[in-house]
Amino acid sequence: MKLTSMLGTVRQWHWISSAVCLVGMILFAFTGITLNHAADIPAEPVRNTIEDDVSPGILSVLEGRSEGALPLAVRRWLADQHGILAPDSEAEWDGAEIYLGMPKPGGDAWLSIDLESGSFIYENTDRGIISYLNDLHKGRNTNAAWSWFIDIFSVLCLVFSLSGLWLLARYAKQRPGTWPLVTLGVVAPLILLVLAAH
Repeated sequence: MKLTSMLGTVRQWHWISSAVCLVGMILFAFTGITLNHAADIPAEPVRNTIEDDVSPGILSVLEGRSEGALPLAVRRWLADQHGILAPDSEAEWDGAEIYLGMPKPGGDAWLSIDLESGSFIYENTDRGIISYLNDLHKGRNTNAAWSWFIDIFSVLCLVFSLSGLWLLARYAKQRPGTWPLVTLGVVAPLILLVLAAH
């Protein structure tokens, strides 16, 4: 492959990966700051609690079970009657009570059903948009689709960075400050790490 053709290919990789990663990189940089200063950012959690009784029919569906997810009929009843979207994940059954944790980005929720009385309690906590974005940054309590997105985004960031490094090397003769700046970018964090470690 000729150098000019290769240069054109690397340039294409660089601008395409940068275009696809643009919004993600802005959010990643922003949440890097908010995560670093999480203790300094005030957040007032908003809690929503529902207490009620399940119907006798729903209670009968739960009788005799000791493991697994909440039955579909129970999840549909919760959604129809109270707007509670219970996942089909494993619940905790102890014979007298069912507990279902429902963690999510930026908050969490849980549901408890008393099998003897038929009463249930649901609590949903929302910690705000900053907490939501921070959890997306970490991939905390997200789904498989978001996990795949983070992996693909990371690969594209590598393409962007490595193609940028190749372009820096290609034009370094025309820009004398290139390698001192690259060296600074490598050495500065190393010095900070050494100082922080001691």
